[in-house]
Amino acid sequence: MDEMTTRPAGEPRNVEAGRGTGWWTEGWALFTKNAGLWIVLGLILLVVFVVLSFIPFIGWLATSLLAPVFIGSWMLAARKVEGGGTLEVGDLFLAFKGEQMTQLLVVGALLLAGTFVIALVVGMLGFGAAAGMMAGDHSGSAGGMMAAAGAGMLAFLVMMALGVLVAMAFWFAPALVVFRNVAPVDAMKSSFAACLKNIVPMLVYGVLYILAAIVASIPFGLGWIVLVPLVLLTIYVSYKDIYGA
Repeated sequence: MDEMTTRPAGEPRNVEAGRGTGWWTEGWALFTKNAGLWIVLGLILLVVFVVLSFIPFIGWLATSLLAPVFIGSWMLAARKVEGGGTLEVGDLFLAFKGEQMTQLLVVGALLLAGTFVIALVVGMLGFGAAAGMMAGDHSGSAGGMMAAAGAGMLAFLVMMALGVLVAMAFWFAPALVVFRNVAPVDAMKSSFAACLKNIVPMLVYGVLYILAAIVASIPFGLGWIVLVPLVLLTIYVSYKDIYGA
């Protein structure tokens, strides 16, 4: 088994708001260096997750655990291409080895735990909303039904807010593990701090992502064939920008 030396994540730097746009343009430049093979890797990744989705429970569990490992591999492949290396299909599995894979699986387990907490909280709020609507319906109380509908909206907003927090903790974590050998918990803490420190460029990036997702979805969702690998490359670009290496 390969040995990994754990070291601090380093202090993430603060970048200007315009970098939220720059991550897209630089990610696109990296994508166009070998667009065809990036798309192939994205399709392979999609097929893997689709196949796993057909396996009850275990497939969902495996998807959550393996996602950081695949993203870690993508980060290594992006650095390889940026350095002038040749992209290969096998690069999708670069992080599937030794202690590095173990650490990324731990990140996946932490992500899974965060997702479970979100589902639990939202489920409790949703159950309360459903019970309130049923009570309001039986009693004929419009006020009760309105209150229950408000509780349902609250459940949705809570889900979105908690989802953003989990995404912030996960965004740079795989890159920190594969490039700096940062321990999983420390990687997620550093990722969250980096996103919070750069909340404005992250918001700019997020708005552009929403627009790109809408455009990608118009032609029968075919645009996602390009958008998925591009988004993964923007993660690498933003990591390099904020952490330096």
